[in-house]
Amino acid sequence: VLELHIRTPYVLIVSDGARAVPAVLQSMMAALDTQTHVVAVPVGPSPLRCVGLRVDLRRWTLRYGAEGGCGAVEGTAALLMRSEDLFNLSYPTESPSDTSIFIQASLRGWKLRVLHRGFPSAPSPLSSPHDVWKAKSSTDSRRRRLMEEFGIKLEVLEDGRQRWYGCNKESQRCFGTVLARTPRYLLQGRWTPPCCLRALRETAKHVVEVLEGSGVRYWLEGGSLLGAVRLRDVIPWDYDVDLGVYRDDVAKCPWLREAQKGPVEDEEGFVWETAAEGGFFRVHYSRSNRLHVDLWPFFPRAGVMTKDTWLGHPQDVEFPERFLLPTVPLPFAGFTAMGPNNPRQFLELKFGPGAVEEPQYPNPAVLRLRREEMTQ
Repeated sequence: VLELHIRTPYVLIVSDGARAVPAVLQSMMAALDTQTHVVAVPVGPSPLRCVGLRVDLRRWTLRYGAEGGCGAVEGTAALLMRSEDLFNLSYPTESPSDTSIFIQASLRGWKLRVLHRGFPSAPSPLSSPHDVWKAKSSTDSRRRRLMEEFGIKLEVLEDGRQRWYGCNKESQRCFGTVLARTPRYLLQGRWTPPCCLRALRETAKHVVEVLEGSGVRYWLEGGSLLGAVRLRDVIPWDYDVDLGVYRDDVAKCPWLREAQKGPVEDEEGFVWETAAEGGFFRVHYSRSNRLHVDLWPFFPRAGVMTKDTWLGHPQDVEFPERFLLPTVPLPFAGFTAMGPNNPRQFLELKFGPGAVEEPQYPNPAVLRLRREEMTQ
């Protein structure tokens, strides 16, 4: 246990090769006032640069940038903390230690202070490109493990570059079976992981391109239409995308024709199949990753759009065909998709009055969205 081995009031976390300077240590201890929990100084000749840091666990995301004050530093640093503060962290010894401490300090609202005068360091022992590569690979592996520990799926750097730690086309999706229309991450106080949203956007764009190229009439349905109207995107807690299609047009699409015989993988790795529940189609991101778009075949009967399969969802209802005569283009998930010509009225028919202005989780009987969550 760490507490049994450290009995001093302060802890200095420093990289190999650094040479402590007593006067600098005294300055660091003096800087730990009532508002400051972490003090950083440079190690070596290069100064440190403050970087804003925002940790959004609800969205599984960590962002560096101008906003967020001085939440982290760029450069090799030595960190001084009170021992009691270090012991109070959930992960006091996780590596890389500086990144781990910056994340946990940000989550607690702790202040980080940077001093200009630092410690000298010995020359790097890495003497060959291979040694440098091995050290970087080791650091990257530790960083990935750290992000997994904190549940961070996306790290956005200052220049906009992104580091992804979540699911991809070769892996399984980040969540298991959805029960009562409520994915487990909602019960954990989180929204859809950004890697899963990315996969949904890519799958939806691909499916729409195939349908349009085949001459299949389609439209955004259900929660996906809500997302288009509210945000021009997938709703941040949704776990699939819904499209309606004209049943008579299904035969125009070769992948839908093949899917009626069994699952089929197209040339870009998306898997088309008849849904296990029957009566509609499902297109998966890949064979491994089962994030998907559902395609619901409707047909007109006496001016009303109906279908053969109903799953009992409150919004799963018939509607007048006039909403589709014609459909209109709507921005959605980074591309343009077709939707009903009066989307607000269509949504209020499906979800009830105020559906656009009053967002709610898929099954409020299990979990309700609190208004304050939308502004966090």
